[in-house]
Amino acid sequence: MSVEVHRPIGKVFAWYADDHVRNHPRWDPDIQLEATSEAPIAVGTIIRRRNVRSGTPVDGTMEVVEFERDRTFAVMIREGGYEMPGRASFESVDPTTTSVTIAAEVPGSVNEALITDRMQRSAKNIRALMEDEL
Repeated sequence: MSVEVHRPIGKVFAWYADDHVRNHPRWDPDIQLEATSEAPIAVGTIIRRRNVRSGTPVDGTMEVVEFERDRTFAVMIREGGYEMPGRASFESVDPTTTSVTIAAEVPGSVNEALITDRMQRSAKNIRALMEDEL
């Protein structure tokens, strides 16, 4: 999924990546996150995760596997016996607009249509929250 946010790339990246633990549950209310340390998010950061999407909470983790300021934020999600890579890429369209592309590799047994629907919802929420707050 891609979405254009009418805000500068530095602010968009900081909101999405630096404040991921606080903001992710705001754009995807099916997810609860908890930091495992007070250190700034960087490669190697582990975040506790609870997914309540299916009605039954599933606990897991997110490990930050790529963090390139104003370019890329990627995680490996581990929950319910699955590993699912997720990645957000950031590109400056112009000084006041940023394109955010979010991708995830969904395991074969996971309902891909449900994930796609949730990602579309998240993209809309991300744009609305960022444009309201930044």
